[in-house]
Amino acid sequence: MLVGHGAVPKDCPRELVTRLKALEGQRRATGRPPSAEESEIEARLRRWPRTEQTDPYRAGLEALAERVRPLLPGARLTVAYNEFCAPTVMEAAESLIAGGTREIVVVPSMLTPGGVHSELEIPEALDRLRQRNPGTEIRYAWPFDLGLIAGMLAEHLQRFP
Repeated sequence: MLVGHGAVPKDCPRELVTRLKALEGQRRATGRPPSAEESEIEARLRRWPRTEQTDPYRAGLEALAERVRPLLPGARLTVAYNEFCAPTVMEAAESLIAGGTREIVVVPSMLTPGGVHSELEIPEALDRLRQRNPGTEIRYAWPFDLGLIAGMLAEHLQRFP
């Protein structure tokens, strides 16, 4: 499973995102679970209709997945999003499990350490999945080897003399 950050579609009302972020901030400050309003806004935002023009991030992650698929023969690669877009990590994993998958390896598209998504949110979702699905092996391919990332970036930079 390739997990991307997710982005707000260009045609989505900004007030919707502003309200969601305010509710998330309140929830984190109090330690309470998401309110019904927060859950409704998040679901609405994640299910917002998207095109390549309105959500180029999603289009880009899907294009990356298409390039990765042939490099993983025999594997079923699916895409998930940490926020703003569907499917969620939970939804994508539950779909795989419902289809008979008993081993899931998750890799984020976020490459550097220090981010809340890769270091906290995704692992928390995977912990919940493990609790709900004890017969499924769920591994997290994180953190990245910074030497490998540095090599990839250096090779890429050499294409721009």
